[in-house]
Amino acid sequence: MSEASSAPESARPAAPPLPDPLRRNWVWWCIQKTCQLLFTIWFRYRARGIENLPAGGALLLVNHQSFLDPLLVGLPLTRPVSYLARDNLFGVPLVGWVLRSTYVMPIRREGAGTESIRESIRRMEHGFLVGIFPEGTRSEDSQLGELKPGFLALIRRVKVPVIPVAVAGAFEALPRGAWFPRPRSIRVAFGAPLDATRLAELSKKGRESELLRWTSEAIEQCLGEANAMRTGRPALTSD
Repeated sequence: MSEASSAPESARPAAPPLPDPLRRNWVWWCIQKTCQLLFTIWFRYRARGIENLPAGGALLLVNHQSFLDPLLVGLPLTRPVSYLARDNLFGVPLVGWVLRSTYVMPIRREGAGTESIRESIRRMEHGFLVGIFPEGTRSEDSQLGELKPGFLALIRRVKVPVIPVAVAGAFEALPRGAWFPRPRSIRVAFGAPLDATRLAELSKKGRESELLRWTSEAIEQCLGEANAMRTGRPALTSD
């Protein structure tokens, strides 16, 4: 029997080493600095709650208003955020190079439940901030949409803080179908980490609907804070 045939079927090639999760490479840095200048002027961009982010790895649960959201969340940070993107985007000239150069992870439909989860966990354990959009698609009306349950598998297995994040104003700036960003006020709110004890309790089998509702409420509260920052009105708080 040959060595190849005797190897276990589950054997996989070793994953490539990961970069420093606390240092931005030159591509990320250049894009970030350019956007900081443009977005501060065009969108009057502001963010709040950055102190809620831990020093190590974390999972960011972000609402999805426009294509600008990944840039808007990473804009005020001195470390990179690693997002998931459809694998077919990596084959697009220039776009694929930018994605590969800015810590983005490819996600395949047929491997979404295994490869992407495994790589996301690996990066968070290495110290990365990993950002996902649990709505699965952009909002139709700027409101938080129904969260898709696919991300719960990642929450159940992750052993790092889970942070709700909300973007407000991006829908008005770049809604579906728009080709050029409009000059609208944009704010981002980083919430406090979800309570680890309650997270572990709701992650048990059979409590999926409760976990979805709780995470949705946490993102919704951040969205209220971000909208309050835009309007200058106090945010509504839940009991």
